[in-house]
Amino acid sequence: MTIIANNQDRNICQTCGTRYAGNVPEICTICADDRQYVLPTGQKWISYDEVKTGRSIRFNHLLSNLYDLRITPPFAIGQKAHLICTPGGNLLWDCIPFIDEPTVAFIKSLGGLKGIAISHPHYYSLMAVWADIFDCPIYLHEGDKQWIMDESPKIELWQGQKKVLWDGMEIIHTAGHFPGSTVLHVPGIGINGSLFVGDSLYVAVDRKFISMMYSYPNAIPLPQKAILQISDRVSPLKFDAMYGAFEWQNIENGAREMFTRSVSRYLEIFK
Repeated sequence: MTIIANNQDRNICQTCGTRYAGNVPEICTICADDRQYVLPTGQKWISYDEVKTGRSIRFNHLLSNLYDLRITPPFAIGQKAHLICTPGGNLLWDCIPFIDEPTVAFIKSLGGLKGIAISHPHYYSLMAVWADIFDCPIYLHEGDKQWIMDESPKIELWQGQKKVLWDGMEIIHTAGHFPGSTVLHVPGIGINGSLFVGDSLYVAVDRKFISMMYSYPNAIPLPQKAILQISDRVSPLKFDAMYGAFEWQNIENGAREMFTRSVSRYLEIFK
């Protein structure tokens, strides 16, 4: 299986892992934005052959119907994706900038992918390749269409506050971190439902609070209006578990209380 044609093209940003179609810019558009950064050593473009050298994907079986996927050794931002298995079809939540034959074979053994949904542009990464391999749509909020650097006919832009998928799953538009930032509500995972948040909501290292920021690496806060909108759209959801983009960000229970406590703490600052 050929995962990517033209593997030697240097069209992947080393810092954020975004793949570009056609000619690459001098500076990665994603990294030049205030929500990301260009390394002090400058912009570096690398090929897929360079990315794949010595790397694989590790699957972690969290629950009977849930896996997370991580590139090892880590590359770029280092986020994980989640594979959510439901009777109506499997969904990949968020994406990673690498894929290999064992990963394709394993996911196909579970029934393949019915769709891919991505929280925000920092995780668009290799989405077009994943969608081509599994012949499935990519659900992105229209608010972030300007950040699509690798166009694909598989991309389905949606509008509004939520997109209903299957088996009760819904993508919820929160905005905040990006205009089109989203979270995924899955009622069939966990005792009281789960929220998959990428870093639209960022679980703190102490796992007691959630951050909601315009830029995490550059510590740029969100205004009160954005915090209130996130609260208004997340609070009605039934969930007790939360899964974020990084290693420590699995909250098996108590996530709703953590979210409510964090919103209250933010709003105290604005008084």
